Amino acid sequence: MMPRDDRTVRLPRAERKARGRAFRDRLALQEHAVVAASERDPVEVLERQGASRIPELLAIRHARMASSPFAFYRGAAAIMAEDLRQLPDSGTTTQLCGDAHLDNVGFYASPERALIGDLNDFDETAPGPFEWDLKRMATSFEIAGRAGALDEDVRHRVLEELVRAYASAMRTASRTPAIELFTGRLDVADLLADLEEELPRKVSRRAASAVAAMLRRDSRSAARQLAVRDDDGLRFRSDPPLLVPVHRMVEQGRITAGDAQERLDEVRRRYRESLAPERRRLLDRYRLADAAVKVVGVGSVGLRAWVLLFEGDVKRDLLVLQAKEAERSVLEPAGRAGAYAHQGERVVRGQRTLQALSDVLLGWTSGADPQGRQREFSVRQFRDWKGGVDVERLGPETMPAYARYCGLVLARAHARGGDPAVLTGYIGAGRTLSAALAAFATAYADRNAADHAALLAAIAAGRVEASAS
Repeated sequence: MMPRDDRTVRLPRAERKARGRAFRDRLALQEHAVVAASERDPVEVLERQGASRIPELLAIRHARMASSPFAFYRGAAAIMAEDLRQLPDSGTTTQLCGDAHLDNVGFYASPERALIGDLNDFDETAPGPFEWDLKRMATSFEIAGRAGALDEDVRHRVLEELVRAYASAMRTASRTPAIELFTGRLDVADLLADLEEELPRKVSRRAASAVAAMLRRDSRSAARQLAVRDDDGLRFRSDPPLLVPVHRMVEQGRITAGDAQERLDEVRRRYRESLAPERRRLLDRYRLADAAVKVVGVGSVGLRAWVLLFEGDVKRDLLVLQAKEAERSVLEPAGRAGAYAHQGERVVRGQRTLQALSDVLLGWTSGADPQGRQREFSVRQFRDWKGGVDVERLGPETMPAYARYCGLVLARAHARGGDPAVLTGYIGAGRTLSAALAAFATAYADRNAADHAALLAAIAAGRVEASAS
């Protein structure tokens, strides 16, 4: 999967670390401060992305991105990818998240039912220069810090904490036995215990309360929120355009009941084939009760995303899966073959590489849209204790701690996807890189603010539509 000669990892660690230092001749650490000049039109990039999406949902995407500079940034991975490609890169590659920002680090249930923390969004995952993820993460903290009215000194300290934590975790990873690196987890209970003395008591209590709420987020809670039991059994509610069940599409004459069942059976069959045999046995304990199109996220709005409702033999044994359309990663240059022909498989393979422990029902599938075109999807549990930090409530006391955590998470993921010895050789202690990325994040946050203003102007001029629903 990785664009490197795998024989490199069998060289002595000191030699691989020296190779990393040699990459500084290609791109000095100080040069990461640069933001390339660009004349690209951010709205045009969004319009190009929208060409393959559901047209009637694009107004929702635009409205969500227009709500704030940070919301715009969440949906602007393609715009930033174009900008990053204009810069010289370090040549030190890894498997990238592709959309690394502070809201894409979260918590979920491990296979043995512990609440763990890790990256949690992989729609854009692909191999690439490690700094692309780190620059996107750093800029997200700068934008969030501005939104929280943190002063410049605090924002600079936050970025320093992020990069130094990343560098420290990478050094540790380079000395960690491989089996421990690839299986080690970040337990949320341990994390909260470590932070208890550092954070104010009210913040610790709030964090503990948030964790308790996450433990209630499962398929049963999703079904209570999204479905209703009537004479025809358990079915999704209809809340167009945000939630449109298949049975509603049949009633409207958009598809026949027979065609709908045939397509859903094919989606399930292909998904089942992507699972390991023991996971197929788990899936086979459930029958598909209903399916619905559901609008999700910010940047993902307009992509075809389904929720699939399953029932088991035991009362209250419910399973809700999400099948999310996967297109080519924004990191992959047009005209060049990607790592995988099936984009859902790309997402899943990248997620399994970057996460120490992944969803036991993670898989991929394909299905035809109403026009008969095959669409590719990644599949995961819709809710499995999934949650994250309330970004809007991060302040001067909590944001530095969260930045350290995000640096740790990102470094461990990159160490699994690349060579931590090479990466730590290039990065060093992190002081020089920290100063460079602080300058980059400041400049790119300014550009993001201008891009957000351009979207607002395009909406005001009627160039693009925006609607909350």
